[in-house]
Amino acid sequence: MTRKQWEPTFAARFARHEDELKWLFCELYHNNMKAYEAFTEMLHRAWQARPEALRELDRAREAEPDWYRDQKRVGLQIYVDAFAGNLRGVRDRLDYVTECGVNYLHLMPLLESPAGRSDGGYAVSDFRRVQPELGTMEDLAELAEACHDRGIAVCLDFVMNHTSEDHEWARRARAGEEAYQRRYFFYDTWDIPNAYEQTVPQVFPTTAPGNFTWCEEAGKVVMTTFYPYQWDLNYANADVLTDMTENMLFLCNRGVDVIRLDAVPYIWKALGTSCRNLPQVHTLVRMMRMACEVVCPGTLLLGEVVMEPSRVAPYFGTPQKPECHLLYNVTTMATLWHTVATKDVRLMEHQLRQVFALPRMYTFLNYLRCHDDIGWGLDYGFLAGLGQSEIPHKRYLNDFLTGRWPGSFALGELYNDDPRLGDARLCGTTASLCGVERARRDGNAEALDQALRRDEMLHAFMFTLSGVPILYSGDEIARENDNGYHADPMKREDSRYLHRGRMDWDKAALRTRPDTPEGRIFQAVRRFETLRAEHPCFSAEADVWLPETGNEHVLGMGRYCMGEKLLALFNFDDEEQMAWIHDPNRYTDLLTGEEKDAGAVRIPGGGFCWLLKTF
Repeated sequence: MTRKQWEPTFAARFARHEDELKWLFCELYHNNMKAYEAFTEMLHRAWQARPEALRELDRAREAEPDWYRDQKRVGLQIYVDAFAGNLRGVRDRLDYVTECGVNYLHLMPLLESPAGRSDGGYAVSDFRRVQPELGTMEDLAELAEACHDRGIAVCLDFVMNHTSEDHEWARRARAGEEAYQRRYFFYDTWDIPNAYEQTVPQVFPTTAPGNFTWCEEAGKVVMTTFYPYQWDLNYANADVLTDMTENMLFLCNRGVDVIRLDAVPYIWKALGTSCRNLPQVHTLVRMMRMACEVVCPGTLLLGEVVMEPSRVAPYFGTPQKPECHLLYNVTTMATLWHTVATKDVRLMEHQLRQVFALPRMYTFLNYLRCHDDIGWGLDYGFLAGLGQSEIPHKRYLNDFLTGRWPGSFALGELYNDDPRLGDARLCGTTASLCGVERARRDGNAEALDQALRRDEMLHAFMFTLSGVPILYSGDEIARENDNGYHADPMKREDSRYLHRGRMDWDKAALRTRPDTPEGRIFQAVRRFETLRAEHPCFSAEADVWLPETGNEHVLGMGRYCMGEKLLALFNFDDEEQMAWIHDPNRYTDLLTGEEKDAGAVRIPGGGFCWLLKTF
């Protein structure tokens, strides 16, 4: 089909982006017009394959482009097998998802990947097939349709930095086909790989050291930034961009609403650099954004950028040339657990000032825990001013949150421990890191009450932030660590399985009983969701600031919108604390209805309060 025969809607959308798309593509691929035409033809194929029901959804979302920034938006992240066995099982559990107040469902990696060499599904061997035990592409499309009927958007990981060594491209590259070796980074000798190693950091220095692996079958060295079985794709090859974008759009046409771009800062490599956050990465993401706006404008891009705010924010792009719709608020998450361990809110205040200074249109996903470990990417320059040195401080955080520090309530485990650098990361569920598991184990009712109050406080903190709050499956019922993973030979070498346990539906059945930990947390979370949805002060358009509390243990957060002013106060200490706010007004406690003076607010250990003033 020639361009003159293109459907009017597709032609109009393409025309809006053609000048920029052609410029960026030709700049990146040295005016390769044949490759550019192949890219545009691919976009048209994807458009033609898009079901009418999804086109209708696109039209509705085009009419309301900020639909995903609604303060009623709440997410849930699940592993399909752990949550319900398979995709059909998830569909059968959608009543529970709806009961959780969730309208954004993130399905963790479910595409075909080899057993034992998948890194939790992040080594994809076929981007167009679901892992057989989880179902089929038809099952995914049917689940997405059922979610859409309930107003639930579906998120899916798209692993774009690499493929599995079992992917068809990798198999053909191993067999010696040069066209497919050019889709990766193959070298005849170690000379160039060794030159890369001079400037490229290692992702997993203890479990997967180095950035290259010898491929015996090909008789060559191949780049493997993450694990030896994950081969980095070469996006300097236009065929890679075209084919991977088509794979992404294939998933969008199965009803996926949010594409999570995994490890996006890594996707462009250049000798003599760190191979992180290079300018070409932003060019690629911008082109993928335009591809979605042409083919499936109801689709969002979520960038996985696990770095400090100054490096994260550029992935939003600019108002004129946007890139990702959503990004993770990762540094706030890590800083939150630092604050739990130190009971000192000064670093959190410093971190939030940076986030609050960003344009209001930037939308973050906020979360307490996720499938991954907690990395201590904190602002050590700021901490140095508080008398803290990086390595001893990381050691303290890990000792406290694994329960080795005297008086600690937490029970976590280390991940990728490197004693030489003191640079271990941390694993554990929210409840276990808050002390629920230890208190239950010890039969200590007072400690359990305080642990649950701490758990509630952290969730309230998450719901106070602008953006989209994301629950990690099981957190809504205070799920504890899955210590049984140690007995599984396929999992015991990866401590992240500590917090990737199966959903306990017997415990979920207790969610209606407030006298149980499960019911207490579930009902607290539901109340936070309801209050957030009802009050304009939680809107994405609210003004936000950090009121001074006069107490290093108490974090204050202010929000104002449409005549509503919220003062949120969070006590990270184990003992009761006072917050001293320079505000003469009387407020209403949103949770108790009690009238309070803002000037002196008493907050229990590990507790919080939401104070509302209507003007």
